[in-house]
Amino acid sequence: MSAFSENRRRILSLWLPRLPIDRIKRQLQHLKTLSDEAVIGSREDDASNRAKPLDEPSLVVARQNNMLRILALDDAAAQFGLTVGLPLANARAICPQVAVYDADEAADADALNAITEWCDRFTPLVALDPPHGLFLDITGCAHLFGGEAAMMKLVCGILTVQGFAVSGAIAGTAVCARALTRYVHGRIVRDGEEADAVRPLPVSALGADMTLVTGLRRAGLKTIGDVAERGRHEITARFGAPFTALLEQALGERDAPISPRKPLPDYIVEKRFAEPVVTEALISATLSGLAGTLITAMAKQGKGARRLEACFFRTDGAVRTITVDTGQVVIKADVIDRLFRERLGALSDPLDPGFGFDLIRLSASRTEIVVQHQRDLDANVHDNDELAALIDRIAARLGGKRVVVHLPQDTHIPERAVWAAPAQHHLAAAAQAIWPARVESEPPLRPLRLFDRPEQIKVIAQVPDGPPARFVWRRATHAVVRAEGPERVAMEWWRAGSAVLTRDYFRVEDEEGLRFWLYRDGLYDREIEQKEGKPVPPNWFMHGLFA
Repeated sequence: MSAFSENRRRILSLWLPRLPIDRIKRQLQHLKTLSDEAVIGSREDDASNRAKPLDEPSLVVARQNNMLRILALDDAAAQFGLTVGLPLANARAICPQVAVYDADEAADADALNAITEWCDRFTPLVALDPPHGLFLDITGCAHLFGGEAAMMKLVCGILTVQGFAVSGAIAGTAVCARALTRYVHGRIVRDGEEADAVRPLPVSALGADMTLVTGLRRAGLKTIGDVAERGRHEITARFGAPFTALLEQALGERDAPISPRKPLPDYIVEKRFAEPVVTEALISATLSGLAGTLITAMAKQGKGARRLEACFFRTDGAVRTITVDTGQVVIKADVIDRLFRERLGALSDPLDPGFGFDLIRLSASRTEIVVQHQRDLDANVHDNDELAALIDRIAARLGGKRVVVHLPQDTHIPERAVWAAPAQHHLAAAAQAIWPARVESEPPLRPLRLFDRPEQIKVIAQVPDGPPARFVWRRATHAVVRAEGPERVAMEWWRAGSAVLTRDYFRVEDEEGLRFWLYRDGLYDREIEQKEGKPVPPNWFMHGLFA
């Protein structure tokens, strides 16, 4: 037994060798079910004709080396002797009635991600093993499902019922478990027995590059045991240090952590149900109870939550995640309960329990140490708490990006002078922000309303570089009776990726008393392009409106 096996992790590796064709078969079955429901009462022979394509031999092909080859196939196609990698022309010669589908890597990746989310119900440490595999770190949680054997049987059984061919294995290292899934289904390797388990396997089970595998076979090393018998320095000199590390991980002599798809939350509490729950009242009561448990766990270490996630696992494999951010540290269960009620009530896509949820999980993915404040005599603290709580509730209903505060920026560019920041995370900065003081009895230099994007207008000016005398904006003509300016604003050349023209801003008023803020883009006879020896008329833009 190796020296590090006392604290060895336990890894469950899952391999879905026929994921591309299984995904397509599931889609066809779903379409068939919808079609049958839509034509209830039609003739039985029509229904049998619709079901026929699902029983035909099927395969998925992808272009490899300028040739269409089999990427995945079902059991019916395998019975004809078809194998992965066989050219499509040969497959059709052997089985003319085979159904052929094009590979879709993006759809396969989405299906694998959906399976990964479903596996979160067993452990939060789930990693992708592309193209068609998963790693589950089940260290310390297998006993919740009756042991490692029962857990693997449960996971593989449910995936099989869902229509996926799956192979599973458990070992102390990810490489060992992965190698076993390719050749031995259901194998559970105890600590220290990894080397004996993988020795009979071919070298291709290591998952190394095919060039290395071919080189090993030419050297007479056909199994992992053959390679293990050679000195490590020989293997490293011939095939490189990465391959040696891969070999040692397969033999259990070295370990490497997996990379979970999601970071592990700071605190997790969950509730499993023997019978799926569907009623809104029971779901809300469960979430409230989990909030109390979560707050108790965080309070023991003097922490509060800043980001909360509620995950709802449906019996059909679908997973729904609801996230709530807070502007201040949450240390009360009723606050969590209120925020999630607001969030759930504002969902554009309501939480659909389907046939019910069999697991509800609440986690605090971001926490902070709770800092106590004097709250009895300081009225400002109470006001700040109430304002932050109000912002949290509004953000939970409308979204955190829609509740903003404005912060001044150190720049003279008008559209960059103010930053709209999320109020939940910048409320204190907004309270301490220092804005430029306005001169009393003087009109404001900047408009109350500034357009996100300046709108181009047509301007008639008395002189090329003078103020506008008349302009057309949004098909309306405005005669200028008063004008102030120009206020020259040079662009920040050190930030711009290309040359940006200087702007001359004017504050103008038309005959009806409406006041506008517009600018000329570019200095006349200096930055404006020349055409036939004469400067081209500059462009004018409307940038804002005064109250």
